[in-house]
Amino acid sequence: MRYAYGITAALLAGGAAATLALQQPVGAQAPQNQPGAISAATPRPGAPMSFADLATRLQPAVVNISTTQKIQVNRFPGFPSGTPFDEFFRQFGGGGEPVTREATSLGSGFIISPDGYVVTNNHVISGGQPGPGGAASPVESITVTLADRKEYKARIVGRDPLSDLALLKIDAKDLPFVRFGDSTNTRVGDWVVAIGNPFGLGGTVTAGIVSALHRNIGAGAYDRYIQTDASINQGNSGGPMFDLSGNVIGINTAIYSPTGGNVGIGFAIPAEQAKPVIDALRSGGSVKRGYLGVGIQPMTEDIAASLGLQKDRGEIVARVEPGEAAARAGIRQGDVIVKVNGQEVTPENTLSYLVANLPIGTRVPIELIRNGKRMTVTAVVGERPSEQKLAESLGGDFSEEGAPADNEQAAQAGLGISLQTLTPQIASQLRVPETTKGVVIAAVNPSSDAAQKGLQRGDIILSVNQQPVTTPQEAAKAVAATRQAGRDSVLLLVQRGPTPGRYVGVQLSNGG
Repeated sequence: MRYAYGITAALLAGGAAATLALQQPVGAQAPQNQPGAISAATPRPGAPMSFADLATRLQPAVVNISTTQKIQVNRFPGFPSGTPFDEFFRQFGGGGEPVTREATSLGSGFIISPDGYVVTNNHVISGGQPGPGGAASPVESITVTLADRKEYKARIVGRDPLSDLALLKIDAKDLPFVRFGDSTNTRVGDWVVAIGNPFGLGGTVTAGIVSALHRNIGAGAYDRYIQTDASINQGNSGGPMFDLSGNVIGINTAIYSPTGGNVGIGFAIPAEQAKPVIDALRSGGSVKRGYLGVGIQPMTEDIAASLGLQKDRGEIVARVEPGEAAARAGIRQGDVIVKVNGQEVTPENTLSYLVANLPIGTRVPIELIRNGKRMTVTAVVGERPSEQKLAESLGGDFSEEGAPADNEQAAQAGLGISLQTLTPQIASQLRVPETTKGVVIAAVNPSSDAAQKGLQRGDIILSVNQQPVTTPQEAAKAVAATRQAGRDSVLLLVQRGPTPGRYVGVQLSNGG
């Protein structure tokens, strides 16, 4: 996924409008009362003959944003500093000390008030990433260029990295500006227009339609993008996506592109998400989000099969933070949360998104599945901690650990892995508390599904099908019960080093 530093333009339903008539194939009869038939629909009136009037009206409110920063570049980029080659280059190459140079980046934005408040993406003003062997310093200056080529130095009012939004301010008055619209009324197939700064060209207008809604592209916990086929390229990030009335319904943020250029798949942050964040930043406050205090995983096909549930419905709780809202509500590790406040949890409506948008202190019903039974608990929504505090509480990424010391082997247990008891000595080697309960993977069959899922020697299995296991025999018994139940996969809770456990669905081996 690539960010598209740029601005979007609006589309106008101008005075003259063309009405399209749906025609049937020759000899076809309209199925008036046939059950299940899709009836012919008359398009909305107002499809524009031209976007010129809309573009003329909205272009003055769309701006180019450029940043400058200092980066350090090695004189010999193929050999980073700190290597044994440093002394060689000093003696024979005239020195290999880093050179500081000025770098610039370009993006887009739009004015939302006559006194100069400008909206853009946070990544537009965060500075580019240096190349190999280089190190970047923070952005030193931000310049906003209007459509009439007037330039203003901008200051950062506030930024929210989680939503990738930022608010700038320039010292000016009586500026042209645009307003946020209601993106909740946007439909797939609606016209949209983008005006922006692709590849630094400036003032570029493109048009297309809404290709999809509520897209999750893996960019963060709150993914819920509008997808469009309007041409979006690098330099378009931060610009507005307009509806036919000239309202901002999205902020162009990213593109999907194997080549780096437009392939007709662009993504915009919906106005329904962006406006509350911008309002909070403009008022001088911070962005507050709801929080339950759980670590979650999506219901993949393997995990769903191991639980006998439908995939892509609900998310499984891999971790419950002590003392937080979920723990106080009685939510447990292994619960599958399927509804929050009456809304289904799906890949498009993730638990993180639903909870983040709930007012802090709200009492909400949470429907979950525990051991195959549905139940409802009530949680009081807390406030999401800072990202630094979250990182400290969750620990680092999975780390590579030493292998178990002894050679006690367990049965293959149908998983394609060998298991052994977790002793205090092994726990110490794996850097986990001696009180940790589970079994250790001593070997993995490279052709097994467990290997394909990334399990490796030294991983600790805490539970099998949500039943705690402390010996290889208990694990084998749980796998056997899975076969007797007619299922072909099991749900493992796996811990690697000090990092909290994660759920993995593993297909059973044929040799069982």
